[in-house]
Amino acid sequence: MGKRHRHRQYRFYPVQVTPPQGFNHLVVLPGRVYRAVMLSRPLTVTLDAHDPNRLAQFWAGMLDREVVEDAGATSLPGTETQPSLRFVRSSTEKVGRNRIHVHLTSASDADQQHTVATALRLGASHLDVGQRPEEGHIVLADPEGNEFCVIEPGNAFLAGCGFLGELSCDGTREVGLFWSEALGWPLVWDQDQETAVQSPHGGTKVAWGGPPLAPKKTRNRQRLDLASLGGGQQAEVDRLVSLGATQLEIADDGTVVLADPDGNEFGLTAD
Repeated sequence: MGKRHRHRQYRFYPVQVTPPQGFNHLVVLPGRVYRAVMLSRPLTVTLDAHDPNRLAQFWAGMLDREVVEDAGATSLPGTETQPSLRFVRSSTEKVGRNRIHVHLTSASDADQQHTVATALRLGASHLDVGQRPEEGHIVLADPEGNEFCVIEPGNAFLAGCGFLGELSCDGTREVGLFWSEALGWPLVWDQDQETAVQSPHGGTKVAWGGPPLAPKKTRNRQRLDLASLGGGQQAEVDRLVSLGATQLEIADDGTVVLADPDGNEFGLTAD
């Protein structure tokens, strides 16, 4: 699916990064040294769905997680190294490719084929997005057409990230730097306008592929969402705005909807 989706083997070069606000001591990640975050924030990926229960069951089967019903949504709780997934009912139609898609990792060729077979059994389908025959990743669509990739074994960039290895996003370098500070997650890749962040505890990476970006024509059906911690929701809104976000609206459930520097909507809940 192109340069921005990191299917090639990466060499890791030293980069200069500015640690997010709130860093106060050093930790070592592969090939780099960072200041550890005093308060890193958990991440939730929210997906609009025509049938949120069906989509949640699909991803529960893929990720071996339990489905939890909460406040008008269906969720798959994550951990300090793996993002939560949240599915909400929406009648909006999918327009073009999503700006976020999942990369699942493989330990071997047989493991990759097992993951693909599991996905197809649960309701996925093969998807042609112009990938070349020599590329090792396999592109699929979940039951609602959301793209995801099963990455070939030996991908150095995703080594040690876990099965849900990456959230691969369309986005500028500016938005990668924004999310590093918004989450309190170290910047672990910064080359050629491509950026990636990862929790201080490791696990799933969130990466942005740099320009050119496809035009944004409608509200994103997949979003990164945050919860307020410590100082309250308004203080967190003020902090995010100071980092470059724009406040858009307040939803009926009290979630503050903002946009990141690329215009991608995200929600900030009160807890």
